[in-house]
Amino acid sequence: MSRVPVALERRSGAVRPPTLQTLPVAVTANVARVRARTASTIMAVVKADGYGHGAVTVARAAVAAGAGWLGTTSVAEACALRAAGLAVPILTWLHPYGIDAEAAVAAGVDVAVGSVDELDALVARAPSTVRVHLHMDTGMSRGGCPRGQWDELIGLAQRGQQIGRVSVGGVMGHLALADRADPAANAAAVAGMREARRAVRAAGLGTPPAHLAATSGTLTDPATHFDMVRVGAGLVGIDPSETVEMRGASRLTATIVHTTAAAAGTPVGYSGAYVTDRATHLSVLPVGYADGIPRECSSQAGVEIRGRRFPVVGRVSMDQIVIDTGAASFPAGTTATVFGPDGGATPSVQDWARWAGTIPHTIVTGIGPRVKRTTA
Repeated sequence: MSRVPVALERRSGAVRPPTLQTLPVAVTANVARVRARTASTIMAVVKADGYGHGAVTVARAAVAAGAGWLGTTSVAEACALRAAGLAVPILTWLHPYGIDAEAAVAAGVDVAVGSVDELDALVARAPSTVRVHLHMDTGMSRGGCPRGQWDELIGLAQRGQQIGRVSVGGVMGHLALADRADPAANAAAVAGMREARRAVRAAGLGTPPAHLAATSGTLTDPATHFDMVRVGAGLVGIDPSETVEMRGASRLTATIVHTTAAAAGTPVGYSGAYVTDRATHLSVLPVGYADGIPRECSSQAGVEIRGRRFPVVGRVSMDQIVIDTGAASFPAGTTATVFGPDGGATPSVQDWARWAGTIPHTIVTGIGPRVKRTTA
């Protein structure tokens, strides 16, 4: 292999930081598409900072488009939404650091409880009445009260409600197989949710709303809708069932920081994993795996520059990727679109997920803190 010296062409241009732009208009359009599929109340789930798009930005757009509830991972996330002025009901259900009952009551936030022990502790220490959603395991086996303990959970909720420590505001479950877009795969969970709802009502706990479906169930199986649906990934343009076209809600751009004229036979990147097969130009973008670019991406990966797609070559570095632009030589400051909703030469989030052998969720939630955030 010949190693020909590389000539670096540095040109003037405005080099700007990599930027992730959130598009609220796309969130609005996606809520409209969900609304066309269901008459149930829509809960906009904005956990993980709104799937990487900014929780407050996504929440405001979703509520303005008709979402009646918001969903978060923790009470702290819910309180941040309250501090931003969002007044609609909020439910939080994963509680990675436990339930802050005092903060939940102060902010008027509902919390889900998924075990007898969790509800027992809440009843014992609640500063005043906490609104709870009884989280039943309907087949996920990842949180939620096991079916054999439903009666005990409901009985404890009865006692807690009688003494004013809790108020049952909902009953919920999860669909483990909804991404298959096959109603038959959801049937057992639907039956379980119906059973749970009947048991709650029979216990004299009123008729709290039941909710089971997330994005895939909402888009593909009306039997899963019950009184409310929880839509998270769908807000930002991701349909895990891959059956409904949603609008991407973000655009990641970076500017070229330098361009290299390279002869045929020039190795690129660590270990020389890629070697040019012709005279070409190589451009460097200041984003890498520390910024959320998957190191595992295949040779099909590319970015858009001036209406054309150019391949990512060599290994993804922590802070940089290299683009082979062929005969085209782009000056520093030229904008490249890493992903966006534009179509054509612009890769989508789904493209990057396919190139990395992962799901779109990991792409949008993995964008690192060095990337500047803006809103269109």
